[in-house]
Amino acid sequence: MTATPPAPARATPTTGAAFTGSDWAIFSSIGLIWGASFLFIAIGLESLEPGVITSLRVMLGAATLAILPGARLRLLPEDRIRMVTLSIIWVGIPFTLFPLAEQHINSAVAGLLNGAVPMFTALFGVLLFNRRTNGPQLVGLGVGLLGVVLISLPSLTEGSSQALGVGLVLLATLCYGLATNLAAPLQARYGSRPVMTRMLALAVLWTLPFGLVSVPGSSVELAPMAAVLVLGVVGTGLAYLLMGSLVSRVGPTRASFITYLIPGVSLVLGVVFKDDHVAVLAVVGVALVIVGAMLASRQERPSSSPA
Repeated sequence: MTATPPAPARATPTTGAAFTGSDWAIFSSIGLIWGASFLFIAIGLESLEPGVITSLRVMLGAATLAILPGARLRLLPEDRIRMVTLSIIWVGIPFTLFPLAEQHINSAVAGLLNGAVPMFTALFGVLLFNRRTNGPQLVGLGVGLLGVVLISLPSLTEGSSQALGVGLVLLATLCYGLATNLAAPLQARYGSRPVMTRMLALAVLWTLPFGLVSVPGSSVELAPMAAVLVLGVVGTGLAYLLMGSLVSRVGPTRASFITYLIPGVSLVLGVVFKDDHVAVLAVVGVALVIVGAMLASRQERPSSSPA
């Protein structure tokens, strides 16, 4: 049976108008939700093993999106491998790595390092997807990389355990940066919500074995279970739904600026609720990462070749 052709590609919004009140409400909500995810992971780790947190988060997120109308799709054959790859590097690997990392570093530092995602997205675009660059973009990549070094440095000097945590988070953010480039064609062709639903459903398969083997080391306590419930339903399912709505309203470029809010939210919540310690050097580093990402996400240099 041949695959049903997808619906026509959705037009990418090109409006440069200022955000409306609704746009700002969605934008702020996503920043708060994703910024708080690192705190919820830390609370979950109080009684649950990392594998259980990852598996429950993915299953709850997939179930939340699956019950919504318009979430199903049939992929063209040439897109199936891309979708499987996306489910591994956008969900399976990073969702597994973050709870493991937060066994070694606090939630605030994990959130600060996550701010490097737009910079890594731009870096992969240059290295692997033949995107033309201009001077400010190259400067942005350099500044962003320096910022990552400054965020990581205080933890690296604390010993091998914290260094391992930093390395796991950086690997997760690298996966996010690559996945963002791979996801763009699929989202343009099928829409954001169906792609996210299929991606999370596939990721259940990759994360479930780790979750099952982690069950014996976990115990059921109210606060950690509630944290993982919120992490899955709100931090994964609802947040992806809101992000798809924001992209349709303001376009993918301006919607991606949401990542700049996440480090600040995770820093404040980690310090207030978990007494996390964050070095001043790391705060300076996240400022450089944000500046670098903003420069790296500037408009690409137009091609000089004839049309």
